[in-house]
Order: sequence, then structure tokens, then C-alpha cells
Amino acid sequence: MTIENRLNEAMKTAMKAQDSLRLNTIRMARTAIKNAAIEARQDLDDAAVIKVLSTLVKQRREAADAYRQARPELAEKEERELEVLQEFLPAQLSVSELIEMIDAAIEEVGATSMRDMGSVMQTLTPKTTGRADGKQVSALVRQKLGG
Repeated sequence: MTIENRLNEAMKTAMKAQDSLRLNTIRMARTAIKNAAIEARQDLDDAAVIKVLSTLVKQRREAADAYRQARPELAEKEERELEVLQEFLPAQLSVSELIEMIDAAIEEVGATSMRDMGSVMQTLTPKTTGRADGKQVSALVRQKLGG
């Protein structure tokens, strides 16, 4: 079952359960996917849908961080939306799995210093999209390369 089909089923379930937060979050995700498909002028495959959902997750994280000090109730809402969106993404990578992938990428690229960070990230990004937070990946790569 594709991610879009899972979203449609989850939307129906949320409607029946009258879960407005979940329903609104899923509708927002479906709209973002539809807009991306229109922009691409073709239907999106699961990889492209994961990319759209990852962007939405990143936006929710950043919004929650921004709201945390001034408006904690909005931060809580953003975090609940984040949880709903993450249900449709692949399982998140653990730190140890990330470190293994980073080590392999560093070896593959032959990276030795911070100057090679771009090429390491370019190798890693397709493998971690939707499965790990980009900031976390970047920080771990920076740490490994001695930056």
C-alpha cells in the first residue's frame, strides 16, 4: 500500500473518530503532496511523498521550537501534528545506525576533513531522507570529521 493510500485510509478513520487534529494534519499533508505533484506535473512515487512529508516534519519541529518559549500550547499542537506525520514516514534510524551509515559514507567518499562534508552529506542524504533529522545527521558528520 502506498503512502498516499495509507493517508487516505487514515483520513477516513479520523473522520469517523471525529479526531479533528489528526484529520486536519492528514488533510494538510495530502494538500502538500497534491501541490508537489502539480508542480512536478506528474504523480509522485513514495520517495517523493517521503520527501514532502519530511519537509512538513521539519517545519513542525522548527515551529514547535519557535513556539516553546512564548506559546507552549501552540508548541504542543505542533508536536502532536509531528507525531501524526511521522506515522507515515519510514522507521527512524537510531543513532548507532546513523553512525554506521556516516562511517560508510566517509569511507566511500574518502573524506578526511571538514572540506569533504558536502560530499559526505550528498552521499548520505538520499539514504536518510525521511528516516533521520537532517540537523542530527549534519551534526554527527561534523563531529566525525572533526569540525
